[in-house]
Amino acid sequence: MTAELKSTTEGGTMVLTLSNPSQRNALGPEMYAAGIEALNGAENSDEVRSVVFVGEGAWFCAGGSLQRLSANREREPAVQAESIEALHNWIDSIRTFPKPVIAAVEGAAAGAGFSLAAACDFIVAARDAVFAASYSSVALSPDGGLSWHLARSLPRQIASEWLMLGGRIDAARLHALGMVNELSESGQALSAALALASRLNARAPNSLASIKELLSEARGATLASQLSQERDHFVRNLHHPNAGIGIAAFLAKQTPRYE
Repeated sequence: MTAELKSTTEGGTMVLTLSNPSQRNALGPEMYAAGIEALNGAENSDEVRSVVFVGEGAWFCAGGSLQRLSANREREPAVQAESIEALHNWIDSIRTFPKPVIAAVEGAAAGAGFSLAAACDFIVAARDAVFAASYSSVALSPDGGLSWHLARSLPRQIASEWLMLGGRIDAARLHALGMVNELSESGQALSAALALASRLNARAPNSLASIKELLSEARGATLASQLSQERDHFVRNLHHPNAGIGIAAFLAKQTPRYE
C-alpha cells in the first residue's frame, strides 16, 4: 500500500488524513507534494475556513521511513537534500497558509510527524498520545522545522533535552508547557479538533489570516516594524466588509455571520 494524503470535508473544514498505515503513516515525497496541492486548493476555496491534519488508524505519524533513508545513504547526498527540501516546502506552505491549521494527534507523532504537528497553529492531542524527537537515537538531526519551533516554544534546556536525548514526551507535559492546546480522551482527538475548527470557522477569515501572519512575523521583527504591521493590518481589516458585519452584530447583541 502506497502512502497518500486523503482529503475530505467536514462543514467548512478540510480534513487531510495521512494514510500509510502499514508504516504508521510515515511520510514521503508523494505526501509532501499532495499536501502542498491540497493547501493551495483550500486557500483558493471560499468554502474551506480551516484545515485539520489527522493520521489514519491508531497513529498520527511515524515521521520519515528509515528504510528509505537507509537506501538514500547509497545514493548521492543531493537525493536526500531534494527530499528534505520537498518536506520543507510543505512545512512552509502550512506556516504561510492564511487559514487556521490544526493537528489532531492520536498515538504518536514522531520525527517529521512531530515537525508537522509543531508547524500547525493548534495541536489537539489524546491524553495518551506521545511526541518523539528521536533523531539523535539514529545519529541524525532534526528536519521539518522542529528545531525552529521547539526553540521558540520552549525553554532552551527543555528543547535541548528532547532533541539531544531523543526521548518521548507525553501529551500532558506538552500541554502543560503550552505546545498542545487541548487534550482529549483517547480516540477523540479528531472530534475535538473539528469542534475547535468549528469555532474558528465562525470568525472572520480576513481577521484570522492577519493574526496568523502577524504572529509568524513577530519573532523576527523589531517592535517598531511590528507596530507598523499591526497598524496596516488593522486599517485594512477595519475597512473590510466583515468589520461592518461584526461591529453591527456586536452592537445589536446578535451573532455575526462573516463572508
